[in-house]
Amino acid sequence: MSDPTTIRRLPERGTRDSETIASILDEGLVCHVGYLAEDGRPVVIPTLYARDGDRLLLHGSNTSGVTRAVRRGSPLSVTVTLVDGIVVARSGFHSSANYRSVVVHGTGTILEGPDHARALDLTVERLIPGRSADIRPHTKSELKQTTTIALSLETASAKIRIGPPKDDVEDLASEAWAGVVPLRMVAGTPEPAPDLRDGIDLPDYLDPYRR
Repeated sequence: MSDPTTIRRLPERGTRDSETIASILDEGLVCHVGYLAEDGRPVVIPTLYARDGDRLLLHGSNTSGVTRAVRRGSPLSVTVTLVDGIVVARSGFHSSANYRSVVVHGTGTILEGPDHARALDLTVERLIPGRSADIRPHTKSELKQTTTIALSLETASAKIRIGPPKDDVEDLASEAWAGVVPLRMVAGTPEPAPDLRDGIDLPDYLDPYRR
């Protein structure tokens, strides 16, 4: 069986460097999880995630498709992509995007007991650092209704494109503009819930919120 981390298209953009993979995962918010449904259909769903050292943490309801798939032993494929810019080349063929992406392959493990509760706490903390200290602990009912899944980063790879367009030499005389349109995710001003009680100030970890 071939190595699932082998990058065949533009392999010079690929890496298995653990620090690079971790930095991309830590900056991202949403991953896409691919699995096989009970009838053999491939399914891909978006979900929030967290990185815990050398493993990825996923969560969902006890009856979700990915939970059922993990219990059946279905292989998983998880992707995270950060788009950093639109590459405007002098030809459609070389137009592209600057991006950083990670693909993880493996078989998930259902977490139980304290590890399950810790995974939920860590998911909150990865999304909003400092938040866990402000909110109540998970109830027994919530823990029973939720499943957390750990996926090893052992079989993970990253792929990155940076820089300007890479046009063909014969296109450099074109009158068409070429370059990069940078993109970035910017957090807006936090909006209080309509039923927030008077006198509750915005916490320091949200003022401002940054990724």
